Amino acid sequence: MDIFLMESVLFMKLKDWDLNLKIRLGGETAANILFWTFFPYLSISFSESFGKSWAGVLLVLSQVVSVFANLLGGYCADRFGRKKMMVIASVGQGGGYGIFALASTPWLDLPAVGFAGFAIASLFGSIYWPASQAMVADVVPEKEQSAVFAIFYTSSNIAVVIGPLLGSLLYVNYPSAVLGAAGLFCVLLALLLSRKLTETRPSGGADPAGRREAVWYRAVWTQLSEYRVIASDRVFLLYVVAGVVLSQTFMQLDLLFPVFLKDTVSAVSVFPGGSWNLQLSGERLFGFLLSENGLLVALFTVLVTRWMNGLRDRYVFIGSSLVYAASIFLFGQMSTFWGFAAMMALFTLGELMSAGPQQTFIARLAPDHMRGQYYAAGSLRYTLGRTIAPLSIPLSEGIGYTPTFGLLAVLSIVSALLYHLMFNWHEKPSPAS
Repeated sequence: MDIFLMESVLFMKLKDWDLNLKIRLGGETAANILFWTFFPYLSISFSESFGKSWAGVLLVLSQVVSVFANLLGGYCADRFGRKKMMVIASVGQGGGYGIFALASTPWLDLPAVGFAGFAIASLFGSIYWPASQAMVADVVPEKEQSAVFAIFYTSSNIAVVIGPLLGSLLYVNYPSAVLGAAGLFCVLLALLLSRKLTETRPSGGADPAGRREAVWYRAVWTQLSEYRVIASDRVFLLYVVAGVVLSQTFMQLDLLFPVFLKDTVSAVSVFPGGSWNLQLSGERLFGFLLSENGLLVALFTVLVTRWMNGLRDRYVFIGSSLVYAASIFLFGQMSTFWGFAAMMALFTLGELMSAGPQQTFIARLAPDHMRGQYYAAGSLRYTLGRTIAPLSIPLSEGIGYTPTFGLLAVLSIVSALLYHLMFNWHEKPSPAS
């Protein structure tokens, strides 16, 4: 009951929000639903168009570009303003999706052009993110920012529930129409942001030392150089390395999983032997499983986080890695609807176990004056992980799905061993740790 009470209190405060945030919440929720309508199925589309090997390579390259675009977006948000960059990014996303939609029509059918459109949209999406996050910090008092971010996080998980289900019905049959709708919506969102948002960047800019006047590539290099903090803290270095290794498992949710289900599941019965014989194709099964994941995250994040808070971080981190290892290995062995659903529930448990404690551990590890750098460097767990993870697709073509799932399980176990070593170092009574 207290979980629902907490969530009701959060949502009651919506009426007191800054107008900028109200507009963003509505617009970004709708945009996220549209995004998740087609995004989970792109690895299938690209694998069919380019082959698994090239699909993996292209997805890696798109993530590399996005990493640098994210750094550039932070610089531009500070120099040119949050509103301007969000409007430009929304227009750019709309243009990218528009190119993707046209290239996906039956009378053109140009996969390479379609991928270019997707890459353009991803680049502008990465530029949008830092400006949107900075806007929250600009208009919300620090003590209330967690509540605001929690509501945006909940809305994104609602999109993960609804989007894949719609995609299994719409995108699988009408890809060009769905992509066109996404492109049109992004342009309309840009118009709304342009007319209704007010600029929130602090007057005088964010950099009193004058670095805002530096050229963009120097700004990006400055941000990259801040990752040097990793080399000076061996506990934190191991934390990041273990996170990158573990990410190769949990990032397969929208990479290897859909390709595997498309290739290995022609039809699966939801109620085998019953009078109502509902069957799902591999693509529709994936849509259901992804929605299951989003629903479980939305419902149980608070409960599982509270449970994990009562345990030592050592057991939480290692336990999460081992749960991921078991779930991804067993997922590759399943052949029934309820088997896949059970393994997705186990996979989601691994996700929820470490979601809160991971961020708290960074705050505990970082000196107060370097907390921002530690969080920036800690994000390498995801940026590097997302860059490497698509290689599982060509790997599965070379060695098969069962060995690939087995290798991913081994990587999760390796991450558990790395966490064990990390805590051994961290818990030594030595000031060097």
